[in-house]
Amino acid sequence: MKKMPLTALFLTSCLSLLSACASAPHATPAADASMTFVIVRHAEKVPDGSKDPPLTDAGHARAQALAKRLSSMPVIAVYTTPFLRTRQTATPTAQEHGLPLIEYDAKLPASEFAAQLKQRHAGQTVLVVGHSNTVPDIAAALCSCDVAPMSEVEYDRLMTVRIDASGRAVLDVARQ
Repeated sequence: MKKMPLTALFLTSCLSLLSACASAPHATPAADASMTFVIVRHAEKVPDGSKDPPLTDAGHARAQALAKRLSSMPVIAVYTTPFLRTRQTATPTAQEHGLPLIEYDAKLPASEFAAQLKQRHAGQTVLVVGHSNTVPDIAAALCSCDVAPMSEVEYDRLMTVRIDASGRAVLDVARQ
């Protein structure tokens, strides 16, 4: 058998290695599957006794403040129920981000709605505007944690659920 000079052997080995690497399946880095859900109750509503009251002046101001607070976040979707008060609360944020409002059924079980949100919005940030009797359950379903009930007079709770790529969720509760 004929001996190869060391440099020729080295070059042959390098070419073989490069060839093997080029033909191997490429590993692509996993897309960032972390997601953020900001969940709020609609802002203050006019106490006119109707089933679909508009927001008060204070409610409109709170909706504007929410839009300002979320302006630096990469919000990709804004969900709201069909009621005027939730749409009026969500509209400033949707406009800030150039997004349409996405209507959801408030009667949908929270666990089902949360599963839909997680499936549709991996790697994204989403605002959900609901009602005092629905948003705690939605947040709880998203984070798989306990969330305190909301009273009929509470309008300033801002719940943020962050779910990392491995599925671990953290709930942060703030006041707006």
